Amino acid sequence: MELLWMAEFFQGFSDPTRLKIINGLLLSELCVGDLSDLLGMSPPAISHHLFHLKRLRLVGSRREGRHVVYFLADSHIRQVFELCREHCAEGKGENP
Repeated sequence: MELLWMAEFFQGFSDPTRLKIINGLLLSELCVGDLSDLLGMSPPAISHHLFHLKRLRLVGSRREGRHVVYFLADSHIRQVFELCREHCAEGKGENP
């Protein structure tokens, strides 16, 4: 069961758009509009990916007035992202 949850967890990191969203949330908490502007994507597309990231418990949200602000769920998300970035940087120039 634990391995199943781990596989689902990594699904959140398996899509380039989701990685871009996580990367943006590393810098600050953002709403859908901010992420849409940052990534040059439509708000519905961003919302679709955020739905999956929330379902996988990679991001959390809170309402601030009329806006919903998104943030990384906890420090582990940052650690996994940074470890992956470091790992990939070590193998730069090598094809998978």
